[in-house]
Amino acid sequence: MKTILFICSQNRLRSPTAEQVFADHPGLEVSSAGTNHEAENPLTAELVSWADTIVVMEKQHRAKVQRRFRAALRGQRIICLDIPDDYAFMQPELVELLKARMARHLPPVLS
Repeated sequence: MKTILFICSQNRLRSPTAEQVFADHPGLEVSSAGTNHEAENPLTAELVSWADTIVVMEKQHRAKVQRRFRAALRGQRIICLDIPDDYAFMQPELVELLKARMARHLPPVLS
């Protein structure tokens, strides 16, 4: 089982959408968090340590994770999807963008 943590700023739109979209993907366990202190689910060192792969929506999120959670990082890959904060929760365009940008980072689905 591969663990993926999706991160945005507030954990209200992009990362919760990603968590929901990939929740049923075989071989994955997913969670989401926000870098801001007032986020719905604020990012913690425990969440950073839990993840095999960290997926951020913007470069600023990667910088915050690397700066604030350096001690919790253990060589995990941090992938930046470059998705701006322009979408609503579960907006179809956001869902499609997430699927397209995550496709090469996901384990294959065996039929």
